[in-house]
Amino acid sequence: MTGTRTFFVGGNHKMNGSKSMLESLSKGMNESVESKENVDIFIAPSYPYLEFLSNKLDNKKFKVCSQNCYSVAKGAFTGEISANMLVDLGIPYVIIGHSERRNVFGESTDLISKKTKYAISLGLTVILCLGEQLADRKSNNTENVLSEQLKDFASFSSEEWSKIVIAYEPVWAIGTGVVATPQEAQDTHVFIRKWISENVSDEVAKKTSIMYGGSVNAENCHNLSKQSDIDGFLVGGASLVAADFITIINSAVPKKY
Repeated sequence: MTGTRTFFVGGNHKMNGSKSMLESLSKGMNESVESKENVDIFIAPSYPYLEFLSNKLDNKKFKVCSQNCYSVAKGAFTGEISANMLVDLGIPYVIIGHSERRNVFGESTDLISKKTKYAISLGLTVILCLGEQLADRKSNNTENVLSEQLKDFASFSSEEWSKIVIAYEPVWAIGTGVVATPQEAQDTHVFIRKWISENVSDEVAKKTSIMYGGSVNAENCHNLSKQSDIDGFLVGGASLVAADFITIINSAVPKKY
């Protein structure tokens, strides 16, 4: 079976932004970005702005994404947001397992897999984040860390995997200005795809889009996007600046399999 993997470009605003900033960003993107086959673009604003941004962006060109959601529909979970609420708002994408959720808020691989399974059951597309610390990279332990983060997903069905987009983000490159070289990123993406092939299926491995994240900017995106196993970018700071984010979007190169 042959086809073309979707190239995803996402902006993760984290705890940044305001209504005026998002209005300006939306205006610039609506006017300057043209739809491209096999390229999906999304922005993940802070929770209070999900509906506001959805109403400002051209929904034919862009999707809005949540930065997180919990593993159950409702309940006494102060400060959490449910996948059901995202569906109610018409939000199609959610980021789960970001390194800041793992390392700052202590989310386990078990919780992340439960959150992913529940979000998928409601029809959401999950941007599933993986990544190693600098010490792991220096000690050649990257593959063991990624395997551990992926282990619970070996039992997911092919149908469930069709709603998962992997985002590989080396923790040492997030917000540091240090970016993995194109070859480092490519080699790690190859490993992730191999893991999926060996633990899920070869067909799922070929079809699954694997994004790269970690200090992606308007200067380095072109060399990264040329790599055969890089299927998109999860962008942090550069996604807050319309001109930079548009340059990254325009670097998209969907890959055939």
